[in-house]
Amino acid sequence: MSINTCFCLNELSVCIKEKRHYDSVKENDNSVMLFFKKWNSIGYLQYNQNKIDMYKIALIIAFMVTSMLFAQNNYEKGMQKAFDLWEEQKIEDAVNLFERIASAEPDNWLPAYYAAEVLVLDGFTILKDKEKLEAQLNRAQGFIDDAAAISKDNPEIMVMQALLHTVYVASDGATYGMTLSGKIANLYATARGISPNNPRVLLNKAEWDMGAARYFGQDTAPFCKDVEKAVELFANFKPETKFHPNWGKERAEEVLKSCKEN
Repeated sequence: MSINTCFCLNELSVCIKEKRHYDSVKENDNSVMLFFKKWNSIGYLQYNQNKIDMYKIALIIAFMVTSMLFAQNNYEKGMQKAFDLWEEQKIEDAVNLFERIASAEPDNWLPAYYAAEVLVLDGFTILKDKEKLEAQLNRAQGFIDDAAAISKDNPEIMVMQALLHTVYVASDGATYGMTLSGKIANLYATARGISPNNPRVLLNKAEWDMGAARYFGQDTAPFCKDVEKAVELFANFKPETKFHPNWGKERAEEVLKSCKEN
């Protein structure tokens, strides 16, 4: 009896305590709910702010990537168009387009390099027109200087500089032979020291040496081995990009054929 009574009393005590606890919570229900509402509101706003921030970041990244792809696409289209003009022998148009691309790509040495190459190689076809040749080579020199300022100690640019000097020598050996021959030899030696397996360096150095040998009545055969080596290097050469220098293979094969015939 006492146990049951005690149990009932204890149970009643528990019930009373639970009721008081419930009443206490109920009395503070409004403040509690306000707290949770406020917490939820802050959390919701913070969550949405984070979503907005991430959305902004995503938009910025997408814009940057799109801009880069657009710029790259314009660059590639422009370069290809310039090469097409060059192939069509529209020399002035090709040079002007390369020049415009160079202005739009101030950190890229290739457009200025090709503007110079167009003018230099065309210079071999106008050796008798002294006035036009001088103006053309002066313009080409400006492009070479621009390319060299962007990419220092570049063997490809050194080869182009040597070819420009060679045009001067070819146009008037008596005037330019003594002053430029040493510079040309030094350019090829430096370029070969930097990039001994560059086929354009090896080919053009060999051709220059062969030309000098002919001028002095010497045998050109010793230089044919360098031409043969250049042909081998061309077979395995892979340019850094599709617009990096990759010319000279056909010329090397022609020179090698001439070596074997002689």
